[in-house]
Parts: sequence; structure tokens; C-alpha cells
Amino acid sequence: MKKSFKLSDAAFQMDGKMPLAQAIPLGLQHVLAMFVGNLTPLLIITGACGIAGGEFAGLQLSLLQNAMLVAGIVTLVQLFAIGPVGGRVPIIMGTSSGFIGVFNSVAATMGGGVSAYGAIMGASILGGFFETVLGFFLKPLRKFFPSVVTGTVVMSIGLSLISVGINSFGGGNKAEDFGSMENLLLALFVLIVILIFKHCTKGFLSSSSILLGIIAGYIAAIVMGFVLPTTGVTADGVEYTKAWVLNWDKVADAAWFAIPKIMPVKPVFDMRAILPVMIMFIVTAVETVGDISGVMEGGLGREATDKELSGGVMCDGLGSSLAACFGVLPNTSFSQNVGLVAMTKVVNRYALATGAVFLILCGLCPKLAALISIMPQSVLGGAAVMMFSSIVFSGIQLITKNPMNSRNLSIVSVALGVGYGMGANPDILVHAPKLVQLVFGGSGIVPAAIVAILLNIVLPKEKEEQ
Repeated sequence: MKKSFKLSDAAFQMDGKMPLAQAIPLGLQHVLAMFVGNLTPLLIITGACGIAGGEFAGLQLSLLQNAMLVAGIVTLVQLFAIGPVGGRVPIIMGTSSGFIGVFNSVAATMGGGVSAYGAIMGASILGGFFETVLGFFLKPLRKFFPSVVTGTVVMSIGLSLISVGINSFGGGNKAEDFGSMENLLLALFVLIVILIFKHCTKGFLSSSSILLGIIAGYIAAIVMGFVLPTTGVTADGVEYTKAWVLNWDKVADAAWFAIPKIMPVKPVFDMRAILPVMIMFIVTAVETVGDISGVMEGGLGREATDKELSGGVMCDGLGSSLAACFGVLPNTSFSQNVGLVAMTKVVNRYALATGAVFLILCGLCPKLAALISIMPQSVLGGAAVMMFSSIVFSGIQLITKNPMNSRNLSIVSVALGVGYGMGANPDILVHAPKLVQLVFGGSGIVPAAIVAILLNIVLPKEKEEQ
């Protein structure tokens, strides 16, 4: 019995051959970690464009289906590469949330509707090709990304995600019962289960601790539905369904099989959308460099190579152009999964590929996707707070690869203090030009990355570095 739970050594090797019975659950926990995050940006932007629900319900469902299919396909390209495209790194790809601020602005500027969403798709197609070109020339640009810069970016990624994780921990900040004892206890239960399996077992069970914790939380939510009130009443006397309740009607109404539609929304090429989106593709390229650096440091204890970074950024770009052809928002590396790799040290590309295949199946089987999408946010939150914090630790490991002299200390301190602080508190930019607000506001990752890069260029190197 003990032998059956021993995790293959191949799990900790990118190209190791491991049993399918172990590869599937290890890949599945990556899907569970990013599934909701892969769909949420689409729900937000379709809502901003006014094409959510009602007469557009069929279109929105088609876009969500395509989002899962595209994420699976682009992940396989990132894992195994097609020519120079793809870093052959243990990265899961998915719909980027980094573009939400820019896309919201585009929707408002263009008055919403299908035409505004089409302009977002048109800008994403061009922006994806632009990022691909950046990836092709990344090697001569690598000198601008030493470990102190990439480490600072990775740290800012982790810091920015902690608030996302704790919001899920409370049940999702849009839930009527956000922060309720039921949500907190459910998330805490998941976290405790993860810690028990992570540190009180060995091998396969330890490495699958995230998956086991999420499954335990899913079961607990079902049991809670039998023994606890599933509805509540707001202060205004309005009845609502509690956030931890599973919506089985969504599963029952979903089809078993559906063919994804290509070009469900006609692209529109409008400069009002193209210019700000192009700038964001530069930013997301920097973020991808940080993610790949973080996953290689956290999973393998080494820096990413020029080829891995270049191929990864090119996959980011072409994957985003492909996504737009399916009506999906840009695809990029998922920081949630960087944290999962850093925590479990499982970097086997074939294991992650099983998760990518599962995403493709979800894109073909809406019922399977619905079963996962109804998972309570607090279940995911119990796992997320630990995974996201581990990204911060990966950033620290990258930063401390070189001596923390006064120059490096200044880069990290100013980038996190001024850069990340500015992005995390966007109200400070309320009087800045709109373009500055779009690029710097809403996420600490962008300003922290820009400040770190500029300081690395401007500050003179100390004697031991020359």
C-alpha cells in the first residue's frame, strides 16, 4: 500500500516519464487552481460591453467555452513548443486579468456593445503579434532583466495576488455573505487539509495536497448544503443564496458536447483600442518574464534561459492572437500556477499536459466545465492564500541570488515601495493622464516592473558587479 503512494522521481524532472495515474491528478490540481480565474475576465468584460445575459446569453456561453479550449491549446504549445514558439517550461496559460482595466476603458470610450468587444478583439490580434516580435528579440534585451529585476517582478506578482486569494477565502467580495463564518470555516478547512497532506504524508499524497484539499472542500460544501441554511436575508430584507452553495442547475442545463465557434465576434480595428492595448502587451511580456523566472527558480532552483524566456513570450503573444480569433481575451502565463509549482516542486511537463488536455475537454464538454465552475470561491481561497504567498518567496530567492548591496537594495526598495505601492493604491493617480492611469493603476506589477527596469539601467554598478 505504501508503495502505491510513492511519487515518481520523474515528477520533479521536466522531461521525466511518469505513470499516467499520477500525472492526471497532478495536472488536474493545476486546472482547479486557475479555472475560475480563466473565466472571470470574460465575465467582467462582456458585462462592461453589455453583452452578458439576455439576448447575448448564447454568445457569452460560447466565449466561455472557447476560453477553456484556447487555454488548453496554448498551454500545450508553451509546454512543448512549435518551432521557436513556446518556452518548453512548466507554465499553465489562461485568460489574462491584467487587461481588464484597459478593456473596461475601451468599452466605455466606444459605448459598449458588440462593436466595442470586436474592437477589443482586433486590438488583441495586433497586440499579440507585437508581443511575439518582442519575444523574438528578447535575447539582446535580456541584460535589462537580471535576477534583481525579475525577482522584484515575481515578488510584486505574489503580493498582488494575495489580496485576490484572501477575497476568495471570504467567499468572493461580491458575495452577499462575504466574510461569513461559513465561508471562513470552509476555506480554513481546505487550508488545514492541504497542510496535513503536505506535511504529514510523503510522495504522491504530499504533492497532490492542493487537489486533495480542494476535493475535501467541495465535499464539505455539499454536506453543508444538507445541514445549514442555504439562503440569507440582507439588511434591506432581500433574500439571497449563500456563496458556498453549489448551483447544480447550472450543471443540469449545460450540454454534454458542443463544437466551439471560430470568430463568434467580428474583429474591429480601431486606434482608440489599439494604442492602449499595445502598451499593455509590453507590460504583459515583462510579467511573463517574471512568471517564467519564478517557476524555474521555484521549481528547479535555477534561472530561466534566454531561449525559455524568448519562446515563452512568443507563445504569450501568438496565443493571445489565437485567443482573439475565438473571441477570447489575451492568454498569458498564470501566476496562480507559478505558486503551485513553487510549492510542490512538480515541474513535469507531461503531468501539466494532462491538465491542458482536461481544459480542452472542458471546452468540448460544457457540462464538465459547469461542474468545476460552480465550486465555491472559499474552497479555492483556502488553497490560493498559500499558493500566492509562495510566489513572494520565489521572488525573494531570485533577488538574493546576487549579494544584496546598496544598489540592489535601492532597486528592490523603490520598485516595491513606490512602484508597487502606486499600483496597489490607484487613487493616487486620479489627476494623472488617462493613459498613465490605465498602465500604472489597478495592479502593482506594472509600475514595480517599470521602476525596477529603469533603476537597473540608471543606477551605477558597484565595483564587485563590474
